[in-house]
Amino acid sequence: MFLNTDSKFIWLNGNFQPFNETNIHLLSNTLHYGMGVFEGVRAYETSNGGAIFRLDDHTKRLFDAASKINISIPYSINDLCEAQKAAMIKNNLNEGYIRPIVFLGSESMGLRSQDLLSINVAVACWEWPSYMDPDAKRNGISVVKSPFQQYDNPLYSNNKIIGTYVNSIMAVNDAISKGAEEAILLDKNGFISEGSGENVFIVKNSKLMTPTTDFCLNGITRQSVITIAENLQLTVEEKNLTFDDLLSADEAFYSGTAVEITPITTVDGSKIGNGSIGPITDQLQDNYSDIVCGRDKSYSHWLTSI
Repeated sequence: MFLNTDSKFIWLNGNFQPFNETNIHLLSNTLHYGMGVFEGVRAYETSNGGAIFRLDDHTKRLFDAASKINISIPYSINDLCEAQKAAMIKNNLNEGYIRPIVFLGSESMGLRSQDLLSINVAVACWEWPSYMDPDAKRNGISVVKSPFQQYDNPLYSNNKIIGTYVNSIMAVNDAISKGAEEAILLDKNGFISEGSGENVFIVKNSKLMTPTTDFCLNGITRQSVITIAENLQLTVEEKNLTFDDLLSADEAFYSGTAVEITPITTVDGSKIGNGSIGPITDQLQDNYSDIVCGRDKSYSHWLTSI
């Protein structure tokens, strides 16, 4: 995944350090207890150079998640937006994946020691050609129902908190072991929640539907898809969806920073629709690509030039 690391740098607490030498202490409180937050952000090549997609929104969400677990980030939102741009420039990237992360220091150990710990912020970035097989964008992916239920606590499922992703790792690895590429997690009420790290949409009778955010992340890409669909005069409904709703859908797809818009064509061995990318998914995928690459100027406010 990481290419040319000998010539790359990571921004850590206001300074750049060589990629391969940027380390944290073994006793970092976050390593032991998962107390920290992160974001996944993506930049794209446009005709005017590199641009970061919805940088402000991602960074504001990072601060919001931190505040919910009582971490006060020692930088402003603008500071971290500039740090992410600077990291891309320092690493000579116009296109790539950006990972801001906030973690606690190693000054003390224990659940009650947060007031004694330093708050550290890092920004890494790297080339990111495709999260899944590049053909998945056209051919779709297979998913299975996960035996791992989504977290009951909305704090855990609605924020990118470091210590809450074990469930997602278990779910996706279980899916891969069963020959699928991704998992579908259900919430405590038995409704569809999300994938291991993606939001899910289905299409039925030309209507776009997606689960409520009671127990899943209100993803930036999810929000973008809803806006794009509504601007295309498509009907969008946020509602509780059953697993049978997914199985009987005309189309289905995942959304997320890493997967962008990726069709779901098989669920538990059953084809969704005709087993290939559907027309509405195809339309949204094309529109999304035009937006993030700067070809659709009506969404230029979503792009921050590097």
